[in-house]
Formats: sequence, C-alpha cells, structure tokens
Amino acid sequence: MAPNESTKSDESQNEAQIRAIIEGWADAIRAKDSNGIAANLAPDLLLFDLINPLQYRGSQSVSARAEEWLSSFKGPVAYEVRDLTITAGDNVAFCHSLNHVDGTRADGQKIEMWWRATVCFRKFDGKWTVVHEHSSVPFDMTDGKASFNIKP
Repeated sequence: MAPNESTKSDESQNEAQIRAIIEGWADAIRAKDSNGIAANLAPDLLLFDLINPLQYRGSQSVSARAEEWLSSFKGPVAYEVRDLTITAGDNVAFCHSLNHVDGTRADGQKIEMWWRATVCFRKFDGKWTVVHEHSSVPFDMTDGKASFNIKP
C-alpha cells in the first residue's frame, strides 16, 4: 500500500468515527438521553452554549445542562444536523454544522430554531473525545436581538 493510501484510509476512519459521535448525539437528543449526549465528553470540556452563563466547564456541568434542557420538553424532540463538515488529523479534529431543534416545552412554548455549532476533538488512547463545543445564533445588529427565525 502506498503511503498516501494509508493516510487517506486513516483520515476516512477518523472522519467516520467523528461522524458517528455527532450522529449519536442527534439520536440521544431525539431519545432525550442526557447520558448519550455526555458519552464522548472530556472531563475538562469547555462549552460555549446558546444560553447563560457564558461558559460551562467540565463534562458533569454539561451533562447536568443536557438533562435540564431535555427534561424541559414534553413529547418528542426533533433534531437535525445539516451540512456537517469534518476535518480530522491524527490526534486533533474539528467539525461544524447547522443544527435544528423542533419541539414543545412543558410550559407549552414551541421551540423551533437553527444555530451554528463547532465541535473540537482530541484523540486520547485511540478514542475521539470532545474537548470544546461552541454554539451560536446570529443577531440583528440594528436591534441587538437574536435571529431565531433564520433558516438555511
């Protein structure tokens, strides 16, 4: 096998592993499974989420945040990851996507929105682990309000 073939095979395998993690997250959200969301998080993960506070540190705080968020929905939660792009090296990788959630909160409020996500990974002992995640919603500079009604 030529050296380039081995490198391409490794890249494809890394991308496939990361894609499986992202797809697993989507499945966990639809199943309202906070443990599934937390399954591949580094203990010292740093999360920049859509809601306050400015940051969450550590997989335990992110797991608690996921449990709180998922339990706020009554009925099913629809979740979609669109335009997922993955760049993976030997030990560091990142991906970005547009994400969509659609559901009804326990208080009857309908949630239907898109946001941008970037997820950063490191490989520890042969396993990809999420070390940073950043989610954001664009805002209208004229009124300072988040643009929740934007669609791709």
